[in-house]
Amino acid sequence: MTAAESFEVAEILASIPQRLHQVMDRYAIQTPDHPALVEDNDVWSYGKLAEAVPQIASALQSLGIRAGDRMMIVSENCIALAGLLLAASRIDAWAIVVNPRLSARELDQIRDHSGTRRMFFTAGVSNEAAAHATRSSAAIMDIGPLSGIGVTALNESATAEPVENSAAEQVAVLIYTSGTTGTPKGVMLTHENLLFSAMTTARFRKMDSRDKLYVVLPISHIVGISLLLMTLMTGGTVRLVSKYAPALLAKALAEESITILNGVPATYQRLLEHMTLAGIERPKKGPLRLIGVAGAPLDLDLKTRVEKELGLSLLNGYGITECAPGISGVRFDSPRDDHSVGKLLPGIEARIVGRDGKPVAEGEVGELHVRGRNVMRGYYRAPDLTAKAIDPEGWFNTGDLARFEGDCMFIAGRTKEMIIRSGFNVYPAEVEAVLNSHDAVVQSAVVGRPVDGNEEVVAFVQLLKGTKVTPSELMGFLGDQLTSYKRPSQIIVLDALPATSTGKILKHKLAESLRA
Repeated sequence: MTAAESFEVAEILASIPQRLHQVMDRYAIQTPDHPALVEDNDVWSYGKLAEAVPQIASALQSLGIRAGDRMMIVSENCIALAGLLLAASRIDAWAIVVNPRLSARELDQIRDHSGTRRMFFTAGVSNEAAAHATRSSAAIMDIGPLSGIGVTALNESATAEPVENSAAEQVAVLIYTSGTTGTPKGVMLTHENLLFSAMTTARFRKMDSRDKLYVVLPISHIVGISLLLMTLMTGGTVRLVSKYAPALLAKALAEESITILNGVPATYQRLLEHMTLAGIERPKKGPLRLIGVAGAPLDLDLKTRVEKELGLSLLNGYGITECAPGISGVRFDSPRDDHSVGKLLPGIEARIVGRDGKPVAEGEVGELHVRGRNVMRGYYRAPDLTAKAIDPEGWFNTGDLARFEGDCMFIAGRTKEMIIRSGFNVYPAEVEAVLNSHDAVVQSAVVGRPVDGNEEVVAFVQLLKGTKVTPSELMGFLGDQLTSYKRPSQIIVLDALPATSTGKILKHKLAESLRA
C-alpha cells in the first residue's frame, strides 16, 4: 500500500463512528427534519430515528436481550427492520437479519446454529414474516414505537458472547450465506468491517444529503445493509422497498426523485423485459445520477441496453459477504464500456494465485485473495472453516477467479464453477455472456456435468415470454462465437432459473438437478 493509500485509509477510519447506530448522530443534530427512512407513505426524519432507536433498544433489553446475544430479525425491507438493526447495535447485540421468504427449515437451521436469544418478525409488514411468526408461536406486541412485531419466547439456554470495545473486534451482524455449496455459514462482520466498507463506497460515489437511494436489495443480505449505512452516514434518504416490481421501480424513478439505484443484473433485466412487454418507452430518470450493479456476472449486451434506456453508465462492482462486501468498483467519474469490476477500493489489497498457490503472471486468470479492514472476523462457531478461508497473514480466499488489466479487475467465475473439459478451462461467465446476448434470452446459467472421466458444459436458459426460439437454434447462435470445447453439450430451457431473493442464480441447485 502506498503512502497516499495509507493516508486515505486513515482518513476513512477517522471519519467513521465506533458503532452502527451512531451513523445518524451528526444529522440528527444538523438536519433533524430531513427524511432518513421512507417506506411507502411512512417517513422517519433523522430526528425521529434518533429518538426512536434508544426506545427500541430499551424495549429489547426489557425483553431480555443482552449485550453479546444473537437476535434474529425476520423481515422484508422496512422502517421497523432498520430500527431493530440500529437498536441491536446500541446494546451490543448481534443482529441476524433473515429474509422471510426462507423456508421453515432454513429459518430453524439458522436459529439453532446461532443460539438466538429471541426471534423478531415484522408481522405487520410482511405476510411471509407473519406466517413464520404464527408457526413460531410468537406474541404480537409493540417494541418501543414499532407496532405489530412478533416476538418468540426467550431462549433461556442462549449464552452471550463477550463484548469488545474495539469496533474492529465487536461483531455487529451475523449473516448466513450458503455460497455455492448450499450449507449455511454464519459470517461475523464487525462494526468496522461494515462502516469502513460503506464509507469507501460512499466516498467514490460522492454521496451527500441530496441523495435518495432506492433500496430494494434485501437488508437481509450484505449489500442492502451497506446501502442503508452509507446513506445514513452521508445524511441522505433511504427509500425502503420490500419487494421488487419493475413497474413500481419505473414509477419511482419518474416520480420520487431517486438519485441512486443499485441492483443485480436481474434487477435491470426484468426492468427492460417489463418495458418491452408493456410497450413502455424510455422512462423519465428525473434526478437519477448513478446506477450500479453487482452480485452476479454482467454481460455487455445487458449493460449496453440498460445504458441506452436509462441514459447513464452502468457501474459494475464486485464484493462478497465475507468482505462486508466491497472489494472493487468502477468509479463514478471513470465509467467503462467493458465488464470490468473496476479498481480496488481504498485499503484493499489483492493477489491472484494459481493452483499451486503461487502468483500468476500479469493478465492471467487465477484465484483471488484479498486483505483489508473489510475482511470478516470469521465464520461463527466454525474455526476450521475460518482457518481455511483466512490465512495467518490475513489473506481471505474469495473462491473467485479473476485477472487484472493494469489496475482494473475482471471476474472470470467461481473456482468451484470452473469446468475442465478435455484439459481446457471453461469459464461459465464467458458462455453465459454469449447466450445472454441473444434477443430471446432473459438470463442463463452454465454448469459442468461429470461424464466418463471428463466434464461437459450444460447451459440452462430462461427465455423472454412469447418467444419460440429452440435449443438447437441457440446452439447454432453459439457456434460462430465460441470455440468447440466451450460450447454446451446440452441447452435446457426453464420457465425460471432458481435464484435468491437478490436475483443471484443458485447454480448448485441446477447442478444437483443434473445429477438427479
